[in-house]
Formats: sequence, C-alpha cells, structure tokens
Amino acid sequence: MSLANGRPYLAIPGPSVMPDRVLQAMHRPAPNIYEGELVEMVAGLVPDLKTVARTDGDVAIYIANGHGAWEAALANTHSRGDRALVLATGRFAHGWAEMARRLGIDCEIVDFGKSSDVDLTRAAEALAADTEHTFNSVLVVQVDTSTSVKNDIAGVRAALDAAGHPALLMVDCIACLACDRFEMDAWGVDVMVAGCQKGLMTPPGMSFVYFNDRADAARERADCVTSYWDWRPRAWPDDFYQYFGGTAPTHHLYGLRAALDMIAEEGLEQVWTRHEVLARAVWTAFDAWGAGGPMQMNIADPAKRSVAVTSIRVGAPHGTELRNWLMDKAGVTLGIGLGMADSRDPAWHGFFRVAHMGHVNSHMVLGALGTIEAGMTALGIPHGKGALEAAAAVCAVD
Repeated sequence: MSLANGRPYLAIPGPSVMPDRVLQAMHRPAPNIYEGELVEMVAGLVPDLKTVARTDGDVAIYIANGHGAWEAALANTHSRGDRALVLATGRFAHGWAEMARRLGIDCEIVDFGKSSDVDLTRAAEALAADTEHTFNSVLVVQVDTSTSVKNDIAGVRAALDAAGHPALLMVDCIACLACDRFEMDAWGVDVMVAGCQKGLMTPPGMSFVYFNDRADAARERADCVTSYWDWRPRAWPDDFYQYFGGTAPTHHLYGLRAALDMIAEEGLEQVWTRHEVLARAVWTAFDAWGAGGPMQMNIADPAKRSVAVTSIRVGAPHGTELRNWLMDKAGVTLGIGLGMADSRDPAWHGFFRVAHMGHVNSHMVLGALGTIEAGMTALGIPHGKGALEAAAAVCAVD
C-alpha cells in the first residue's frame, strides 16, 4: 500500500511546479508563426522579461537550456585567448568555467568550497593582483542550486569598481530569477543568464541572456560568436524569426506569457516576499529537526541562503533513503544531492535538496515538510520535535 496515489508534488529545484494556468495556455493547436496573435504577443514578452530582471538593457531569447545561455553569453563577449576570473561556490560555476575553456578562454578559478559564499576580500585580492587587467570577465553564480548558497552580486561589483577593473560582470541567475531579489542595473551587472523552468514557471526549453551596452561593445571584438548564438538579431530583430534564430518555440511562448502575467499580477516585490516567508518556514523546520538529529542545512548563515532552494546534509545513506521513501510512499519528489559527491561515493547519499521556487504556497511547503517528517519517522532517522508547528507559525502571516 502507498499513500503516493494522487497528485504528485515535484519539490526538485527545477523544473519547478508548472501552474495550471501555464499548462492551459500551452494546450492549443499550433499557431501561425508568420503573422497574427503569436507575432504580436512576443513583442510584449520582451519588456516583461526585462522588468523581472530589473533592467533597461536588452535580452536575447534562446531555444536552449541554461547551458545554451552560458555559451551564448560567453560567445558574444569573448575571443579565444581571453581570460575569465571564476568565483566558484558549487557545481555550476565550475560547469560554466569548463564551457569557457572549451571555447578557448583561460579561466582562473577561485574556489570557495561547497558551503560558503564568495569571500569578497579574496575576490578583491584576485582582481587587485591582475594589475594589467587581463581578465575580460568575472563569472559568478548568484545562487548555485547544488549548494543553495546565495552570493552578494552587488558586493562583487563593488570589488570590481574598487579595483578599477574593466572586466565584465557576468552572472548566472538560472536557479533564482523571480525568486531571490535581483537588480541587474542597480547592481552593475553587465551580462545575466536565466532559464524559463524555475522562477519563471515554464517547462524547460528556453533561456535568456540579458546584456547592457558595455557587454555589447565587447561583442564588436568577440571571435567566439557564431551566427546562431549572436545576440544582436535576437535582441533587435528585423524579422520575427530572428528572435529565436529560426522557428519560434510556439507553445513555450504561450506558457511564458501566462507565467509573466502571473508575476505581474502578484507584483515582483510580493513574489520575492512570498519566497522569503516560505523559505523561512522551511529553515525553521530544519532547525528544529536538526536539534535532535543529524539534519543540517548546507549553508549555516540564513542571510547567505537562497530563498529558492535549500540543500540538506543528513548523512549517508539517510538522504537517498528519505528521498526514495517520500517518492514511493508519499508522492513527493525531493532533489538529489547534486554536486556534493559522485553518485558512486557514499557521501552522495547523505544529501538532498528541497525546492521552494516559483509556483509554491504555504500548503504546498507545509505539506512537503509534513511528509519529510513522516519519512524520518518511518525510517527511524533521529530528529527534533516541534518542526511543523514552528513552520506553521512562520506561515501564519496577516
């Protein structure tokens, strides 16, 4: 017998829960891709995408996942032999650096480990040491979904400015756009990459590269750029097909339109606040459980945690056992311990992740927490008491 029968809850950090409104918007026949409703709708998507990023700059749309956005961002701003300073706080900064290296870009990685944010003093030292300004860019991930750390992007910009360094500040917001606060223009970000499948609540398949005039000036000399990845025709198309480099991702666009409408109706500030409250509820529960057992949040300082995802250390084999129990017995799917160790390493089985991003509310989060406690009880994993009551109190807002 299983209690999993019923509507499942996907609590992995992307793809996130897809709203019914988004799915219904996509459930339609194929549209005309040359004129009419679709063509008229897409022009309106662009300003709304820019609003979510808090920018007056430009945005290019790609039919690709986040890895495609990584490559597009690099290709439009770099030439072979350029150098990048990579501030790494988890798996995804290393992945971006590896892609840069394959494009012929020399990467210097400053690794801050898997449980810490970017140390701005060390970042400043690396920039100050580059007296000849050989770094063309600084790559940093605002929220690494593997570790759930949140980095101080405005602080990185301040370090660049203090050093008088001209490198472009390039930020990966794939895990956190429309979840954690992000202010592209106010924080001095030159390039930002994002995906549609997390805070933007649309099935995977589209990604976005935002850029300002400084970044587009680098495009003038970039020899890595190719016809397909070129952001200029996508940002300033003469013909509709140029938005996408070919045939439009029609149904994804309808879904994205519905998702952006939902964000606008709620208000971006209110979206950020909702994520902050729900994240506090999750953290409160894990604090209580950890007081009487091995449960521990990967990022100790709440100010340095993402409000989109929480990475948990519980010790092998409890992480995998708990994930399997929740999926099989309760209909809740948690995220694997991505990037914490190889799946062949027993340490990998000691982690899991809980997403609280995008289309989530208090009953979804409290329900997930309740099933986690049920799983720990069923499996005999030691844990403290009072977690659910404490989390419910956080959600008891006026």
